Amino acid sequence: MMVKSSSFFFLLILSSLLLLLLLQAPATVDAVTCDPTQLIPCASAIIGSAPPSATCCARLKAQQPCFCQYEKNRSLRGYINSPNSRTVAKICAVTFPSC
Repeated sequence: MMVKSSSFFFLLILSSLLLLLLLQAPATVDAVTCDPTQLIPCASAIIGSAPPSATCCARLKAQQPCFCQYEKNRSLRGYINSPNSRTVAKICAVTFPSC
């Protein structure tokens, strides 16, 4: 009888610890679909000197997890690394990750 109650107690403690760990785990982030065409509203600000629109800033924030992927793409690298793109990101309060 003692073995069964100690096993039950052990399982209860283990379950409680697992529950605590799960409750403290950071929330998962929805997956982002990396689509550079989503940044078209930023073209006039990045290529030219127009101020970024609210749409541009929202799209930059949404696509931020994709910046490293875009930087690896030869066709997009020049836009991502341009001084204007950094300025636009700063105005939109979007940080560039270290890739």
